[in-house]
Amino acid sequence: MTYFVLFLGLCFVLGELAVATLTLHPLMEWCVCSFAGGGWLLSLEVSFVSLVLFMVYSGGMTVRFVYFLSLVADPF
Repeated sequence: MTYFVLFLGLCFVLGELAVATLTLHPLMEWCVCSFAGGGWLLSLEVSFVSLVLFMVYSGGMTVRFVYFLSLVADPF
């Protein structure tokens, strides 16, 4: 269990660094951070905060993704 928690923490930190450097698509990196942070909080038995974190990150990135798609689809 300790290795799993350390792995989630490492995924969270590396995901945040990937978002900061803009190497890949930020939506994918934010989802990785959301899953890793949520799993990390679940290991601490803070399930409500984990659910809120996941909903805020995933919902915010989905709205942003739909907004960018609408900008790309508009010819003017």
